[in-house]
Amino acid sequence: MDIYIASSWKNQHAVEMLTSMLRDGGHKVHSFVEKAVQDEGRAGLEFDVVKWIESEDGARKFDYDTKGATDSDLVVYIGPSGTDAWAEIGAAWASGNMIFGLWAKGEQAGLMRRMMAGWFDNYADLLSAVADLAVQKKVAA
Repeated sequence: MDIYIASSWKNQHAVEMLTSMLRDGGHKVHSFVEKAVQDEGRAGLEFDVVKWIESEDGARKFDYDTKGATDSDLVVYIGPSGTDAWAEIGAAWASGNMIFGLWAKGEQAGLMRRMMAGWFDNYADLLSAVADLAVQKKVAA
């Protein structure tokens, strides 16, 4: 399955670990972390986020992230996250995509948490649900 992970940079290591585990399970994972590191791995340079958002590179990242959220078979949300990740969840939900959420202490989601097809308290249950969904998609195809 094609999977996009929506999260915050504060969860970088969780995104990297979950990406690795999902790939080990045979899935194609779109990682905003990997994309940013590939394109912006320029150590020692000052980073002006406002200029970057308005730049061509910012436009490319926006396209990558929104396409990942709207074109994947599944979107996985790792919380707690901020407005960008929740905007991706909204785009995924509006596109009719399946969304799983990994609940974390400090999550501030209110009513919009209903966009999730399922919330999971731990990564093992999340991975099991992803595997079950992949089997269901194969049977349906």
